Amino acid sequence: MNTVIAELRKELELFSDEKTRNSGKKFFKEDVKSYGVKTALVGKIAKERYKDIEGLQKKDLFEICEELWRSGYMEESFIACNWSYFIHAEYEEKDFKVFERWIRTYVGNWAACDTLCNHTVGTFIEMYPEHVEVLKKWAKSKNRWMRRASSVSLIVPAKHGGFLHDILAIADILLVDEDDLVQKGYGWMLKAASQAHQAEVFRYVMSRKSDMPRTALRYAIEKMPETLRKQAMEK
Repeated sequence: MNTVIAELRKELELFSDEKTRNSGKKFFKEDVKSYGVKTALVGKIAKERYKDIEGLQKKDLFEICEELWRSGYMEESFIACNWSYFIHAEYEEKDFKVFERWIRTYVGNWAACDTLCNHTVGTFIEMYPEHVEVLKKWAKSKNRWMRRASSVSLIVPAKHGGFLHDILAIADILLVDEDDLVQKGYGWMLKAASQAHQAEVFRYVMSRKSDMPRTALRYAIEKMPETLRKQAMEK
């Protein structure tokens, strides 16, 4: 396993670029640790290098992913997210604790949060829907990334038309959150849900717009017709 990680890191260093590293920093308020490898190339490397570990026991693959998370490098966290998703057919209920620990312990920016939650956690929730109740607990966390995770984990399930009741419940918990990244997260969740449930999400937004931060409101109505957007934005 150490050889796999060492070879992966050599490749990331080979493609590192200071210009890419510096330009990427403007998207984050937090300090980010990065090789400076473009996201598309990171995805390609993840797919190619997965051949080196394909067939490993899930436990061993998760240990490799944890080591990548532990490094703090953005690109390594993205690869960990990819690899943990590649084996989603093997997910078991006990794996949710692993994903929760990764968010709580290692996630430190919106990109790492969204990459893990959109696919790995979102797919798990679709497979084991009863765990959506845990997301509601995350929404009450003091950890901003846990709160964002509670909503962005439902982006893909929302696009599939699922979990509307839970989505609105989580939006209620996060409604007046003062963190702009949490606001954007739950606004994005509502926007995704509106693709299958436009009328329901619009009614929700209209009933909450006096309390909903404008940032979240704008995200939530982005995919709606102009007439509805105008109604929602009226004071």
